[in-house]
Amino acid sequence: MVYSNRCKWCHSMTHYPGNTAVRSTEQLADSLGQFASDDPSHRLVEVDLEPEQYDEWHIPGAEHIDWETDINDGLGGKILGQDEVESLLGDLGITPETTVVLYGDRANWFAAHAYWVLKYYGHDDVQLLDGGRRKWEMEGYETATETPDFTEREYTSSEVNDNIRAYKNEVETAMQDETSLIDVRNPQEYRGDKPPAEIPETTDREGHIPSADNVPWGQAVDMDGTFKHPKELEDVYNEHIDNECGTISYCRIGERSSITWFVLHELLGHDVRNYDGSFSEWEADKDAPVATNQPASAGTGGDD
Repeated sequence: MVYSNRCKWCHSMTHYPGNTAVRSTEQLADSLGQFASDDPSHRLVEVDLEPEQYDEWHIPGAEHIDWETDINDGLGGKILGQDEVESLLGDLGITPETTVVLYGDRANWFAAHAYWVLKYYGHDDVQLLDGGRRKWEMEGYETATETPDFTEREYTSSEVNDNIRAYKNEVETAMQDETSLIDVRNPQEYRGDKPPAEIPETTDREGHIPSADNVPWGQAVDMDGTFKHPKELEDVYNEHIDNECGTISYCRIGERSSITWFVLHELLGHDVRNYDGSFSEWEADKDAPVATNQPASAGTGGDD
């Protein structure tokens, strides 16, 4: 069944109308028919922190990825291998030429991670729905409960793009050189306190990687989940990034840091890599140092 309660007074334009990495809710609503078709040129995919939300309602024509089983092979630096990603995308009716639009809950926490995984495996045409699931619902656009059934396709990915991924040894080097480290978690996690209940329990030690600045991912989005204006984002991140030596973002298991990576790399064009192993992989090495000092400039924004 499809439901519609369109709010005629809502404005849904993105601050990035010319950026092919992001699509506004208005743009998606106007092209929804393309995503409902079995034609593989367009696919819409929902990726949530709480996967059961998809069954409650989703955007018409949207398929579903369960972040914990479909994208990750365990938590902390263990994304699926190339063959498994090819199989997943093929099952969803996606080809290397498909325009894939991703969206989800929590201002696109895991949708952004899925975006990063697709980019890592060389898929060129990927977009995030600005504002994600919440923005779509706020504006009263159509929703559905039926699961689409698209024809499976053959998917062969190109070479992996290691230019957007950071590994543990590179983070160790970054602690000694001029590469910037950004911890995108909330100040509570950064300073070593027990994380909020909704955060996966993946570590024995709490704290952060020494030399990392704390810039919570939520500072990048407005209350409706859409990305802030470029000038606002530059004001948030300018003092924390290094355009000569590059920047590495991390969180707990690599999903929230994917949002910060997306903002800095795809929206603002900075040299940034995502450490998908993140703090879970880091602290598991008992010889890896962990700091617990109070963040110097955590600011506010985002409660997770």
